[in-house]
Amino acid sequence: MRGETKYCASSLETFVDSGVSILGKNIKLLSNEIGDETKNPSFKIGKGVRTVGGNEVVCHKMTYPHAVYLCHSIEGTEVYKVPLVSDDGTKVKAMAVCHKDTSAWSPNHIAFKILKVKPGTVPICHFLGRDTLVWVSN
Repeated sequence: MRGETKYCASSLETFVDSGVSILGKNIKLLSNEIGDETKNPSFKIGKGVRTVGGNEVVCHKMTYPHAVYLCHSIEGTEVYKVPLVSDDGTKVKAMAVCHKDTSAWSPNHIAFKILKVKPGTVPICHFLGRDTLVWVSN
């Protein structure tokens, strides 16, 4: 896809070196911050949503016997740290991204079908999974 850089990191060295090659040496690694487990899957967005980066590399853990990450960076993506609170008081700091320019995306992408919108018309935002790591410029 135009504006996307991606790679597969199958070693710690590749994981770090690729983040540095895309974003430079002054970077930090972020993840979801999950405290106690909760049986209540219902969360509300709390106070203090903050932007943590506009230059990013998002790395999704793949299902392999050893650590393998599919990493990608999409131009026009903003990364957020979002405080969430469940009804039982459990707190989570979740990572979310907003893709501000989706004009190069396939019109068949599931996000457009769910939201009933067309590529390039609105930002597409979503939370990141538990095993996802994010490199951002420091």
